[in-house]
Amino acid sequence: MSKKILNVGMLGAGFMGRTHSNAYCQVNHFFNTPFQPVLKACYGREEDIEATKKFQEYWGYESIETDWKKLINRPDIDIVDVVAPNFLHKEMVLEAAKAGKKIICEKPLAMSYAEAQEMVAAVEKAGVPNMVSFNYRRVPAISLIKQVVDEGRIGRPFHYRALYLQDYTISTKVPAGGAALWRLSANIAGSGVTGDLLAHSIDTAEWLNGPIARVCAYTEIFVKERVNQETGEKVKITIDDACMFLAVFANGSIGTFESSRYARGRKNYNTLEINGELGAAAFNLEQPEYIEFFRYADPVTGQKIEDHLTGWQKILVTNGEHPYMKNYWVPGTTIGYEHTFINGLADFLLSLDKDTAAGAVHPVVSVRQAARTQLVCDSVIKSAKDKTWVEI
Repeated sequence: MSKKILNVGMLGAGFMGRTHSNAYCQVNHFFNTPFQPVLKACYGREEDIEATKKFQEYWGYESIETDWKKLINRPDIDIVDVVAPNFLHKEMVLEAAKAGKKIICEKPLAMSYAEAQEMVAAVEKAGVPNMVSFNYRRVPAISLIKQVVDEGRIGRPFHYRALYLQDYTISTKVPAGGAALWRLSANIAGSGVTGDLLAHSIDTAEWLNGPIARVCAYTEIFVKERVNQETGEKVKITIDDACMFLAVFANGSIGTFESSRYARGRKNYNTLEINGELGAAAFNLEQPEYIEFFRYADPVTGQKIEDHLTGWQKILVTNGEHPYMKNYWVPGTTIGYEHTFINGLADFLLSLDKDTAAGAVHPVVSVRQAARTQLVCDSVIKSAKDKTWVEI
């Protein structure tokens, strides 16, 4: 079919800028969307101009802007993609909404729930299509767990547990600030592992198991001071290096969540497990093509499976009947991290046209839904600070 041109303005030229740019380049190679994205312009700070030029050349953007407001308000930009550091998200999204642009924003949505509320109000008032890029929903294996839960194969849920572990900031020599390590600066990132990592775990948990009603949290900062990469001065670190919290879900199940950047040996260890009356399911991002599924009883009849057939089974999620996989290769061949962004962008583009909206595998995560995740993150931080349970 004839595709409508969608000119992209990318606000940021770092790691997430790469993942999103790749998705725009690849999406129509795998999904039949009604739009043809064109990489029109990318933004980078004046002091980062050489890095931005390399980014432009590598991905094929037609032009560079060092003023993000100018980029947003260009008449030839249709979609604004916000992948800048967290402290810029609110201003950029508000400006894009005011300009009537379609909006994609990286997670976490904002620095706080108060900021997120402002963003929701502006975007919904403008009535512009929007998506927040919680890409792990688009892992086919996690999407399959969602299908398993919705089909009643878990039954009444009792437990939910999630881990998100990394180890890249263990050394005291790791500096704070700068283009690579701004996540260690509270005024730029807002929070540490809670907003960076647990936001993913919280979004996935509420998608699979419903809203979290109460939390009780503890956070730790292991290295209290670091050298600022840009000024050379020692600065106090106030973001959370590690966080663990207990959760009570609205459906009565209970959960445990843990995240750390000090888990030696773990690079991007993102796991979940849900245990219910009729079955259980588990996922590990280090083996993203699999889910583990325990079938205890039939969801329709409630009859227990024969004893000799019970047990954890490992399902290879590569078949055409699995979420997203019919768009890729033959059964038994896997896809990777970058495809989660392609899958999410495909759902977004398909949802923009009423004739193709039904073809989206899952609805997109709106700014309103992302604000809910921000509320839970804020409640976790508040609980850790006040040393008490917090009702959400």
